[in-house]
Amino acid sequence: GGTETTCYRITVAGYPVTYETGPFCPDTITDSADAGGIWFDGNGVYDLDGEFIVGLSELYGDDNWLMYDDDGNVLVTETAEEFEAAARPDVDPSLQNHCVEGRLEWLDNGEPISTTVVIPVQPVLADEPATVRGNLGVTLDGVVIAASAPVDAILGAYTIAAFDDCGGHFNPFDGYHLHGAVGCSEVDEVSEGETAMFAYAMDGFPVHSPLDDPASADLDECNGHETEAAGYHYHANNTAENQVIECLVGQTVAATGDAAAPAGGARPEPQEEVGTQ
Repeated sequence: GGTETTCYRITVAGYPVTYETGPFCPDTITDSADAGGIWFDGNGVYDLDGEFIVGLSELYGDDNWLMYDDDGNVLVTETAEEFEAAARPDVDPSLQNHCVEGRLEWLDNGEPISTTVVIPVQPVLADEPATVRGNLGVTLDGVVIAASAPVDAILGAYTIAAFDDCGGHFNPFDGYHLHGAVGCSEVDEVSEGETAMFAYAMDGFPVHSPLDDPASADLDECNGHETEAAGYHYHANNTAENQVIECLVGQTVAATGDAAAPAGGARPEPQEEVGTQ
């Protein structure tokens, strides 16, 4: 740490500029996959359709799962108050066995929650890779990549914190954010043998979509490698793993002060900051 470097201070809009969020939860147990989003838990990626809702007790080996009523309607958070009471570690007992979904209009003033990040213009290697605390990076279309979703706590409360098909969802504190790399934020060209870039990690290195065969790419412990065309970059994990990036090889800089210019991925002028690992 302590390296002085030039950084971008970026205010991320908190809502994607390249796609619409949702849907999240299905309405009934007869709904197809088109009616809902996805769920991933570290072991697999599941379509949030009616069949998934019916099969929760079998999937997780617990007969206490029952997320629909006698008429086949899925129990979903239907108000801002229910959303706030369910999208937290201490889920209100009345909202157990609910599919939890948020909406933009349920956030404060019905507006996205912006986040300011500071990212090195030229990444500075750390002495050794470090596990990520807090946000992992930002997508090119203006969404924060969050750390792993707390799956054990979510399932322990008999809830499903539904993601949309782009791997994101809302919570009352952070707004819309991503937990999985599904490909929706790819807005960059692809070089031969590579996948598209879709984000920058907090240390300034690019993040590309998952590889079909990561074992053949000689990735390091942080899921990164260097190529002639793209330089050093990370590859996101498979969505099922609920961990977009394993660790960071570069130093990061803590954001301070108020936000700079608005952004869905826009870059303001560089500012001098002090990097800390």
